[in-house]
Amino acid sequence: MGPKKKKKSSGKKKVSKAEQLRLQKEEEERRLKEEEEAQFQAQQEEAARLEKERIEQEQMEKLEAKDQERRESELAELHSLEQKFLSAQQWKTDYRAYGKWEHYLSCDGSPDPTVLQEINTFMSLWRDDQNEDVQLVMEKGEQVLNSAVSFKENSNSIADINETEEEIEKKSEILDIPSQVQHPLTQKEMNEKEEAITDENIVDLQQFVPVGGVYHIDALQLPPQVKQIKDWSMVEVLDVGLQAYPYPPEEAEDATYSPIQITLRLSDNVMYFEDPVIARWDPAGQQWRTDGISNITYERQAQSITFEMRAFYTIALLQDAHLNMPYQAWELQPTGTDEALLIVTTVFATIQIQIKGNQCMLSSVAVEEKDVLSYVTGKWLSPVDLRAVLKKAGVNIFPGAYSHKYVSVNKKAPIAEVRAYQQMALVASAFAFAWSKWNLEAGQEQVVFKVSEHLKADSVKDWSLYMFNGQKAQKLKITETSEAFSEELEEDSEFHSTLYHMLKDFASKEAIDKVETANFLFIDVVYQLLLATRVLTYS
Repeated sequence: MGPKKKKKSSGKKKVSKAEQLRLQKEEEERRLKEEEEAQFQAQQEEAARLEKERIEQEQMEKLEAKDQERRESELAELHSLEQKFLSAQQWKTDYRAYGKWEHYLSCDGSPDPTVLQEINTFMSLWRDDQNEDVQLVMEKGEQVLNSAVSFKENSNSIADINETEEEIEKKSEILDIPSQVQHPLTQKEMNEKEEAITDENIVDLQQFVPVGGVYHIDALQLPPQVKQIKDWSMVEVLDVGLQAYPYPPEEAEDATYSPIQITLRLSDNVMYFEDPVIARWDPAGQQWRTDGISNITYERQAQSITFEMRAFYTIALLQDAHLNMPYQAWELQPTGTDEALLIVTTVFATIQIQIKGNQCMLSSVAVEEKDVLSYVTGKWLSPVDLRAVLKKAGVNIFPGAYSHKYVSVNKKAPIAEVRAYQQMALVASAFAFAWSKWNLEAGQEQVVFKVSEHLKADSVKDWSLYMFNGQKAQKLKITETSEAFSEELEEDSEFHSTLYHMLKDFASKEAIDKVETANFLFIDVVYQLLLATRVLTYS
C-alpha cells in the first residue's frame, strides 16, 4: 500500500479571540456612529419641521390679522350686495299687493285663493245654491277654474310667493346664530315631536308620497230602467244618485268570495323608478294602508300593475320620496345674462333646470340617457311650481323636514350651509359651482365645493377648490384628484370673511362687474333652488 494522502486544508483560518474582540469593537463603533447620525438626522428634521411650523404659524397669524383688519369693510361690501335679497322681497310684496288690487277691481265674485275666509264663504254659498240648471252649474265651475288659472298664470302666484317667503324666512333665521348652538334634535326629542307609527300596514307619508293621482275604484248599482208607455218615457228619479254596490254582499257574510283583480295602466306622466307601493285609503283611520291588497305584479315595459283586493277601495300608488337622494353630483353654471343652469345627477336620473330672471324651467330629465317627461319640460314656472311639478311626476330632488331620517346625510352646520347658498347665488351670474368629493371629508363646520369663473357658456371650466364655514373662506391647495384631504392654503392666497371677496382675489374685472349688475330676481331664484335642493348636504 502506498503512503496515506494528507487531508486538504478547508481554506479558513481559525479566528483568534483577540481578532473577534476587535471585530466586535468595530461593529459596535459603527452601530453607535449610525445611531448618532440617525439621531442627528432626526434632530435636524425635527428642527426643520418646527421651523417650518413656526414660519407657517407666523404666516397664518399674519393672514388672520390681515383678515381681521379688512373684515369690517368686506362685510359692509357684502351687505351692500345682500340688499338685492331685500329688493326681491320688496318686489314680491308689491306684486302680491298688486295682484290683490287687480282681483278687487275685477269684481267677478271669485274668492282670493290666499284668503281662507273668502274660499269658505264662496264654497258655502255655492253649496247652498240649489239651482240644478246644468248650464248654470257648468258656468259656475268654469268661473272657479278660470279664477284658479288666472292666479296660477301670474311667476309667481300669490300662494307660491307666500310659501317661498315663509321658507326663506324660516331657513334664514339661523344666519346670525353661531353654529355651535345649532344642534339637531336628539332621537328622543324627535320621537316626542312626532307620532310613532307602530302598525306596519300604515304608510309613513314622511317617507312615501302618492304619485300619479288617486284611483277611485267602485262597483255601482244600475240606475232604474226607462219604461216606454205609449208616447211617455218614465223613469224613477232617485234623490241619492248613483249607489255603490257592496262587495262582498252584506247578506252573505259567511260565504267565501273571490278577490277582485284590478289592472291599472300607469300614466306616462309619472316616473316609477322602483315597483310602486299600492295603498288603500282607510276613511275611519284617515290613513293609507297596505293590508287588504295582495298578488301585486308590476309590468315595467307595459307600464301596468295588477293586484287583488278583498273589497272596493280608493287606491294610490306610492313611491319612496327619497329615491333620488343623496345626489351623486351637482353643478350650477351661468349661461348668459341673468341666466344659469342647475344640473342635479342622481342614481336614477339627471335633472337640468334652467334659470332666467325670476323664473325657472325644467330643461330635461334623462333616465338611462333617454329624455323623459317631455310634457313638463320647456315651461317657465316659479320655483315653487317647479317643485310641485317634479314631485307630482315622481322626480323628487327636494328634501323635506324629516328627510334626514331616510337619507344618509352629509351633515353641515346650518350657518355654513345657508350662507354658502346665499353667497353662491350672489355670484352665480359669473361663476360656476360644482360638487366636490372633499365636502364629505371637511367635517360638519365647513363646506367644500369647486368654483370656476365662467363668463361664456361654451368655455372650458378651470376648477379650483374652496372651503367656507360661513365666516371665513379660503382657496385650497389640493385638487379633486389629490390623494388626501388637506386644509392647506393655495400658494399666494389669503383668508377672506366672505366667499365673494375670496373669489374676487382671482377674478377678472368683467366677472366682478357681472356680479355687481346681476338682477336681484335672478339671484333670488338661484337662492331658492339651492335652499330647496340643499346640494351641499344631500350630495
